[in-house]
Amino acid sequence: MWLLFLFLFASLAATGDGNGDNGSRVYVVYMGAVPPRSSPDLLRESHFRLIETVLKRGQKAETVIVQQYKHGFSGFAARLSKDEAASLRTRHGVVSVFADPVYQLHTTRSWDFLQQTAVKIDSKAAATSPATDTIIGLLDSGIWPESPSFDDSGFGPVPSRWKGICMTGDDFNSSNCNRKLIGARYYDLSEVRGPVDGSNSPRDRAGHGTHTSSTAAGNAVAGASYYGLAPGTAKGGSATSRVAMYRVCSEAGCAGSAILAGFDDAIADGVDIISVSLGASPYFRPDFSDDPIAIGSFHAVAKGVTVVCSAGNSGPEAATVVNAAPWILTVGATTIDRDFESDVVLGGNNSAVKGGAINFSNLDKSPKYPLITGAAAKSSSVSDSDSASHCEPGTLDSSKIKGKIVVCNHSDGDTSKIDKVDILNSAGAVGSILVNNAEVAVATAYLDFPVTEVSSAAAAAIHKYIASNSQPVATITPTTTVTEYKPAPVVAYFSSRGPSAQTGNLLKPDIAAPGVNILASWIPTSSLPVGQKQPSQFNLVSGTSMACPHVAGVVATVKAWNPTWSPGAIRSAIMTTATELNNDRAPMTTDSGSVATPYDYGAGQVHPTAALDPGLVYEIGEDAYLQFLCNYGYNASKIKLITSIPSGFSCAANASKDLISNLNYPSISIVGLSKTGSRTVTRAVTNVGALEEATYTVSVSAPAGLNVKVTPSKFEFTKTIKKLAFQVNFSSRNMAAKSTLSGSITWSDGKHMVRSPFVVTS
Repeated sequence: MWLLFLFLFASLAATGDGNGDNGSRVYVVYMGAVPPRSSPDLLRESHFRLIETVLKRGQKAETVIVQQYKHGFSGFAARLSKDEAASLRTRHGVVSVFADPVYQLHTTRSWDFLQQTAVKIDSKAAATSPATDTIIGLLDSGIWPESPSFDDSGFGPVPSRWKGICMTGDDFNSSNCNRKLIGARYYDLSEVRGPVDGSNSPRDRAGHGTHTSSTAAGNAVAGASYYGLAPGTAKGGSATSRVAMYRVCSEAGCAGSAILAGFDDAIADGVDIISVSLGASPYFRPDFSDDPIAIGSFHAVAKGVTVVCSAGNSGPEAATVVNAAPWILTVGATTIDRDFESDVVLGGNNSAVKGGAINFSNLDKSPKYPLITGAAAKSSSVSDSDSASHCEPGTLDSSKIKGKIVVCNHSDGDTSKIDKVDILNSAGAVGSILVNNAEVAVATAYLDFPVTEVSSAAAAAIHKYIASNSQPVATITPTTTVTEYKPAPVVAYFSSRGPSAQTGNLLKPDIAAPGVNILASWIPTSSLPVGQKQPSQFNLVSGTSMACPHVAGVVATVKAWNPTWSPGAIRSAIMTTATELNNDRAPMTTDSGSVATPYDYGAGQVHPTAALDPGLVYEIGEDAYLQFLCNYGYNASKIKLITSIPSGFSCAANASKDLISNLNYPSISIVGLSKTGSRTVTRAVTNVGALEEATYTVSVSAPAGLNVKVTPSKFEFTKTIKKLAFQVNFSSRNMAAKSTLSGSITWSDGKHMVRSPFVVTS
């Protein structure tokens, strides 16, 4: 489960150590867009000349440069002293200079479930995707090319527009690429703290990149399972797409300099979509001009490449969403209708207590194993009963737990579950029951040691039984797969939530997708259940890392059907067709059972079929992003360094973060309504439906206490009128302090339902 929780510790490793004996470290020097009439060779020489202006006499640029960015944008990463970096910040043409950060990875039935919960519509979506050779590039931990998910049987020649390569490295050569896996690169990860295993290769040593790649675009592989669990056909969202891997991460983290290099190469190589399942800690949130993901994605989108990123795994706390730039499609995580059940059978005539985890228990089916709580097994040398009840290391008496099933509480801040269980196993316990409210929906793999996890409500029956029996006994059943589980989807507890701390007037995340217990391809492992001779080719993993490639697969399919659509149009199609309902036809909830809001899931759960035919789209181009940067606080001089700007462009005198609400985004967010009592925003929609002549009318779903008026309330599209604008006025006289209200605006022609969520805070 390290993939799921490693992100939480990124704030402790926000930048790599990288300090040499002379006090140097790697810095990224970002220089904005590639200048007109330039070339990679010219940029290379200009970078060398620039850096040599701050180096000691006689020192060559080649000896300090780590990466160069020469295709999608301009810049370099180099080993510099603090003073040299400071000097470069003052040089003409430099947008920003920042220490190389270390980001973290945000660690099948999911696709079938998305189709089942989707509202059925009559559209071309019922057909399979056209074979248009969409290329998905992934910035991740590498790839395991031997996986059947990347077999190229049935694929035609590699698209002629592809300019990428298959790099040779440790245990990897050009023959590992094929007509499915068409490209693979790796980058210098020496600045990432911690052990770097096999970093000189595109080959995946963590499993993460293999999992995300196959989720986005893996072939359909029949008979897939995790040692018999979750059986079925594993398939990616866009199985006809090609895959290109850019290895920018090791198990220890992802170097910002490598992330930028991955973006730069992916743009030049010719990918259509970039999927990024990693990010900064919400507690180390760099400015856009200091954020490798924000920088790389800005220039990718400017070239027509859609960028999809995970929202982060720091939920359920508010304002933890990352990768929140408006040019990024930001994805939160939800559950699917599959559960992994492992029950507790108590002695006597008691009913089984429902639990969940992945274990291949060989305990007897009858309840004959003594049952004890951690508190009752407390060591006499320990005074803290609470720590003992959580089975913290060193708090239990081994003689009291030997041969028994131990009931342990578990909560955030505890020793990891895996470590607790390993200690119990070593002490002679025969099994464990973890009482864990937050994480109970995420099935942790304990393999041979019998462990299950129960909610505190379910644990009440266990504690009552123990209290009423002098010799309580129980057993733990091996895991079984439960399908058609309800309710689903539910917003995953770990999924990072809005509002964005950077841009409160922009709703993030944008969308939600399956990210809990997702079955996809994996690397070979030496940890096998008893009786298994071969490692599973698949694994069950959770995180917004898993949600992100689901949406990347949808993007690829939408792009295949609509090859001329811009990244903004594709995002709009995905957001405005999302669903807010679960498989009980009720509003989606969070893991705690409360009704979910747009801060939890953005526009809702992605609907792959409906996104192919949205009816209307909210277009947004680079000019709009320039205005966003003005309103965010950048001046025209800095923006001119970042990208090419139209002649005469300037930031408005009244530019402010409040005006970010006017960005032509498929959702609306307004902060501080109580200051004025009323706010009006403008949006424009473009008709992309099959009928050029179409009439749309608006409906509003607003909570009590908030007045929402849309003007006009009716649109008439014709052969010559394809784009129309409207205004939305929000007003409230008695909005409570620090309150948040949400609802939606929907345009419909009787066939399409073009829904935009809104959130208003006081």
